[in-house]
Parts: sequence; C-alpha cells; structure tokens
Amino acid sequence: MTTTLAAATARRDGTAGAGGSTPPAPAPRSRRRGPRGSQWAAIGFAAPLLAYLAFFYAFPLWRNIELSVHDYTIRAFVQGEADFVGLQNYAQIFGSPLFGQALANTAFFTLVSIAVQFSIGLALAVFFRGAFRLSGFLRALFLVPWLLPLIVSASTWAWMLNSENGIVNSLIRAFGGTQINWLTSPETALLAVTIANIWLGIPFNLVILYSGLQNIPEEVYEAASLDGAGPWRQFWSITFPLLRPVSAITLLLGLVYTLKVVDVIWIMTTGGPGTTTTTLAIWSYREAFGTGQPDFSPAAAVGNLLIVIALVFGLLYLQLQRRQENR
Repeated sequence: MTTTLAAATARRDGTAGAGGSTPPAPAPRSRRRGPRGSQWAAIGFAAPLLAYLAFFYAFPLWRNIELSVHDYTIRAFVQGEADFVGLQNYAQIFGSPLFGQALANTAFFTLVSIAVQFSIGLALAVFFRGAFRLSGFLRALFLVPWLLPLIVSASTWAWMLNSENGIVNSLIRAFGGTQINWLTSPETALLAVTIANIWLGIPFNLVILYSGLQNIPEEVYEAASLDGAGPWRQFWSITFPLLRPVSAITLLLGLVYTLKVVDVIWIMTTGGPGTTTTTLAIWSYREAFGTGQPDFSPAAAVGNLLIVIALVFGLLYLQLQRRQENR
C-alpha cells in the first residue's frame, strides 16, 4: 500500500523512482542573433559599391527622368521650381523633323563604327597572337589612340581633314586628285567623323580580343594542324567560335560607348554642316548647352531615349548569354 502510494505521488509530482527516467527539461528559448562577423565584413565590402551605384547611377537616372517630365529652363533652375508637363517633351522630340535624321545618323555612325572597329581589332589580335620580334612594341603603338585625350585626337583629325591645308587633301592633290571637303560637305561629313571614331576605337577592341585569344589553349591549334586544318579553317572552326563570348561583350561595350559619343563629333563638326552629323547624343548636348537659350528638358528626354536603346541591347546580350549557357 505504501509502495503504491509513493509511486502515485511520484507520477503526480513528475518524478520517478529508482527504476524510472527523468523527463527532459524544456529547451531554452533561442535568442535572435545579429549579423556575424563575416556578415558584417560582407556588408562593409558591399557598402561602397552600393553607395557608388546609388550616387552615380540611380540618382542621375532619376534626375534625368525628373528633368524630362518638367519644363526646366535657367529661370526654373534658379527659382527651384518647374512646371510638370508629363510626356510633352517626349512628344516634342518624336514630332521634331530632326528626330528621323538624328536617328539615322546615330544608326550609321554606331553600326559602321563598331563593325569596322571589331573587324580590324580582331584581325590585329589574331596577327599579334603569333610571337615575332617587335610584337610588343607594335602592340604598344596601337594603344596610342586610346591613351591620347579625346580633344587632342579629335583636333588632330579635324586638322588632317581640313579642306584647304589638311594633310589628307595635300596627299590627294599630290597624286593629281581634287580636294574633298571632308568636314564641310553634307556628303562626306558623317563619313569623316565615323572614320575618326573608328580609329579611336580600334585599340579597345584589340586589347579585349587579344586577351580573349590568350585563353584559347595552344593544344587545340596543334591538334587541328595535325588534322590538316590550315590557318583559315582554324580561324573559323576554333578561334571565332571560342571567342564568341568575348566578342559579344566587346560589341556590346562598343555599342554603348559609340551611342554616347559627343566630343569627337562636336570638336570636328559641331553636328554640321547643318544637321548632317547630328546624332541623338549631339542633339541632346546641343539642346542643353549648345545654344544661347538652353532647354534642359527636351535634352533629358533625348538622353533617356539613348538609355533605353542601350538597355534594349543589354537585355538582348543577357538573353543570348542565357541561351548559350543552357546549351
């Protein structure tokens, strides 16, 4: 009786005798911990990048959009207030007779520039891939246009293509030809600034493509040579396919850089004669700074159009890369 009563008392009190087991104590509540040391380190490394993106990308983009939907003049900037006009500035640029010509000039200037720059840069990269005497010195010489300030390069081209005393027309006359009004004729002005821009962009293409060629194993070419493949077949079957990712990013960067070219064209022709060399970038610059009465809002609208064009091609590049990775 006593034993039965003690057992019942033990069960009621939650304790057991010598033959029983003690139930586990409840687990302590876990406290929410803050970021660990490694997480703080990651935040510290990411903070400068995020600040850079916010101040130099997000804020200028937001400011440009804000400018394009208001009527900003010099007075509006001084007063700090501008009337909201919505999409009126965009309707103004799309309805302008200059829009079609500026778009066509931009397409010609951009597509011809990046196509020729890439072709010459690729040819030079393949040429310099073979080791020979003075190859390093010659590669350094090809980097000179890239290292010179753009104002110096553009001024040099403007002097070389001068109608009266330019070196190009002097050579043409020396061989019995007639001078060409490179920068003052509507038929040749756009071609002239495109040639100058091609010369400026070749070193960039050369450096990127040459770096890509260094990552192609030499054993692949040796195996192709043993199979009887000549240089031309090796280029189309090995070099060009393996260089495709590098080529894609080179063309994309070339497109973005060329779309926003202002300095070369402005120094050589200021968008003339008339509007024959006026691209979208020149049109935006002229609206904002090239006249006695700056009109910042239409200039911002044209700038946003350039951003959209570059963004479309950037998304296309990402889509192509995704398809390439999924193969």
